Amino acid sequence: MGLDFEVVDLPPADHPAEGDQAPDFERPLVNDEYWADVSLSDLTAEGPVLLLFHTMDGAFPTTYMWNEIRDRQWGHRGHDDDLTVVGLSVSSPYEHKDTIHERGIDDAGYRLFSDPQNGVAEAYGIAHELDGMAGVSEPRPAAFLLDEERVIRYAWVAETWPQFPDYDEIEAAIDDL
Repeated sequence: MGLDFEVVDLPPADHPAEGDQAPDFERPLVNDEYWADVSLSDLTAEGPVLLLFHTMDGAFPTTYMWNEIRDRQWGHRGHDDDLTVVGLSVSSPYEHKDTIHERGIDDAGYRLFSDPQNGVAEAYGIAHELDGMAGVSEPRPAAFLLDEERVIRYAWVAETWPQFPDYDEIEAAIDDL
């Protein structure tokens, strides 16, 4: 099969691991209508959070990831209603609003953090320089399942680009909360 892209090995990431407390941050959190500055700790105070770092909006990995999550209905099934699912990328709030609408994730209530300067990915040790462009980076794909104290109960970080998490593994971790 001919791919329109190369699979690239990423250097090791020094990211927080299971059992660590996830770094807190505050960024614009976007839904289908508006955005407001919200901290991660505000979300975890309400219950567990699945924090998903993804490529910029419009890139095929982001499209594929949100389609999969939407179809699995995380945070909206009978046993994980208290789970909040949020994404984070370098895309602007305007781009996030389009992605939320285009992916049909507005009905599920999923929201996306906007971090154009990629500071959150840097704090998590998962910043990825884009195609060797100096000063241009985005988060590598990653998933962190956090409890109410921001303790990481599940962590996955991509080792290659593109790479997707094992969605069944994440689902099992959600079920174990």
